[in-house]
Amino acid sequence: MALVNTALYDAMEQGDHSTLQRLWLDSPDTEVSCVHPGWPVLRGRGEVLRSYALIMANTDYIQFFLTDVEVSVMTDTALVTCTENILSGAPAEEEGQLGPLVGQLVVATNVFRRTEDGWKVWSHHGSPVLAESDDDEPGGPEGPADDGLLPG
Repeated sequence: MALVNTALYDAMEQGDHSTLQRLWLDSPDTEVSCVHPGWPVLRGRGEVLRSYALIMANTDYIQFFLTDVEVSVMTDTALVTCTENILSGAPAEEEGQLGPLVGQLVVATNVFRRTEDGWKVWSHHGSPVLAESDDDEPGGPEGPADDGLLPG
């Protein structure tokens, strides 16, 4: 199951839309869904595959390092959770130059269904991991704000 999950990310890295099409469930009685970080829910195979084509067309380079991979299988359904450590490159501003590289952490849940043709992606949901900083403490670095609820 972990290999099928990895194949999804390999296809993205290679910009292989044909493989992505083969990996996603194609069933008239089951609708697929996908949530990319910052995107609304995409429903239906056509909408999901168009989103991947759009991402591939606008990303010069992408590499996934998967960590925290957990796999759970129950009969014909599998659930894979993982952290996507993503390194991606945006298009260059000038011809012949490299675009900027950006790192991002995303937690993902991938749901697969077993079919006659093997395991297929039924749903993907990716959410960005927000970086922590010292300013994330309530009231900023000094501690809780005086809201009149605490004695003092």
